Amino acid sequence: MSTLKVLNSENFDEVTSSGITLVDFWAPWCGPCKMLLPIMEQVAAELDGTATVAKVDIDECGDLAVRFGIRNVPAVFLIKDGEVVEQFNGVQAKAKLVDAVRNL
Repeated sequence: MSTLKVLNSENFDEVTSSGITLVDFWAPWCGPCKMLLPIMEQVAAELDGTATVAKVDIDECGDLAVRFGIRNVPAVFLIKDGEVVEQFNGVQAKAKLVDAVRNL
């Protein structure tokens, strides 16, 4: 069973440069982010071996928040081989996120 990988400014580019990565930009003070967390954990378990599912704390990684133009959290980015291919804002259904990865 896969768990969410914690990304930061040091490892973000390395992790997202190849393959498929689903990244949740979140903040500890954000209520909807807390609602999305168990969904992202379920997505990580279901996609184990297919994609990396990760989270970025925007309070700790402000540079990444600026780089990706994060204005509201949660914001989920689907990245393939280092390029953003899709973005979701707000709490999302597990099926929607899993389908987005599987349809790449």
